[in-house]
Amino acid sequence: MTDTLNRSTPAAPAHDPADGVRAYELDRQYVFHSWSAQGALKPFVAASAQGSYVYTYDGETYLDFSSQLVNTNIGHSHPKVVAAIQQQAAQLATVAPSHAALVRGEAAKRIVEKAGPGFSQVFFTNGGADAIENAIRMARLTTHKHKVLSTYRSYHGNTGAAIAATGDWRRMPNEYAYGHVHFFGPFTYRSEFFSETPEQECARALRHLERTIVAEGPGTIAAILLESVPGTAGIFAPPPGYLEGVRALADKYGIVWIADEVMAGFGRTGDWFAWQNPTINPNRATPDLIAFAKGVNSGYVPVGGVVISPTIAEAFADKVFPGGLTYSGHPLAAASIVASIDAMTDEGIVENARMIGEQHLGPGLRALAEKHEMIGDVRGLGVFWALDLVTDRATREPVSVDVVNRLKAELMARKVLPFAAENRIHVVPPCIVTPDQVADALQAYDGAFSAVAQK
Repeated sequence: MTDTLNRSTPAAPAHDPADGVRAYELDRQYVFHSWSAQGALKPFVAASAQGSYVYTYDGETYLDFSSQLVNTNIGHSHPKVVAAIQQQAAQLATVAPSHAALVRGEAAKRIVEKAGPGFSQVFFTNGGADAIENAIRMARLTTHKHKVLSTYRSYHGNTGAAIAATGDWRRMPNEYAYGHVHFFGPFTYRSEFFSETPEQECARALRHLERTIVAEGPGTIAAILLESVPGTAGIFAPPPGYLEGVRALADKYGIVWIADEVMAGFGRTGDWFAWQNPTINPNRATPDLIAFAKGVNSGYVPVGGVVISPTIAEAFADKVFPGGLTYSGHPLAAASIVASIDAMTDEGIVENARMIGEQHLGPGLRALAEKHEMIGDVRGLGVFWALDLVTDRATREPVSVDVVNRLKAELMARKVLPFAAENRIHVVPPCIVTPDQVADALQAYDGAFSAVAQK
């Protein structure tokens, strides 16, 4: 392999470099960034984007294998979605959530159809975190219980209950919500249960979950909240049988199962929703509520929501649901959802994601692991992959942050936008990515790993 992009990289559009300088200066003077110490920031400045590429004011072209925050599933600036937003803005730019709007109903109808027969309605929110908030609220109000169980390896958003449900370090300075209990979910490569096989991991993780339920008191637990495939925590799909076991435990103890599909949904795993993927859920165990955002419209307009089962929806037929947002079902967001789902359906984008994972990304990343000792584990589905980086394959000791930062710098030098988390590089291109673009990226990854190993 070489480490230069030379197959399919398009020329960058013309931009004024002076605008790039001004964009950087304005950002550093006025913009307060999330999850960051502000003083040391040197943000990447994007000028425009199209498909799987992002362009700078200096005329550089980057292959986007981060999908920004793993949300541009349909790629950047898809013309059908852009046109739909423009047309809707001219017709009805905003409307109160208490009114009916054709585009909002069309968006909800498409989402319910993709979720399948176990669902009947959609409550729209402004993003993924408040989708989680409202799913938790629905579970608590319908069960008349208060506790929420979620895993330590998880991220659910940065609002009150969503961040308390999160398992990683971001929870700790933000624990203001009540009633949250954490447990360990299955993760075969870094098992908390000393498992040696996926079957053992599944059985032991379910046993641990049931013991947690019993110890906390089933009469106090409203919901089990799970990312169908944990994203920021490491992209590790649950072993077959685990989601079916969660469904059985939820039924046994009268608990609502909330599937967090904010990152994993809408094509990312090669299915419309990750919980529908037959690799991880062969018997199609169905959650009670689905939280979504990101991929439903690739983040072109902020939006999220909760897909609701008939049983939970009916609980509010004669009882007020005490929740709402000014921009719930915003017309511009709804138009982008309709256009995005229609384009993904008509253009076979979900099927493309599945094919890319099976035929190109999976085999290519495993070939990289054979060459580079630093890659301890390759795991993923569709266009949702992680490289778990280690100092020693036997001990599985994670590499340092410095190593990951050097890898990020090498990938940026090779004009690939990376997504890194802790000791991992996440390989998460848009669902529209082509085999040639995957080959370009694999060349860059190979060169980056070689360069870092030599230092």
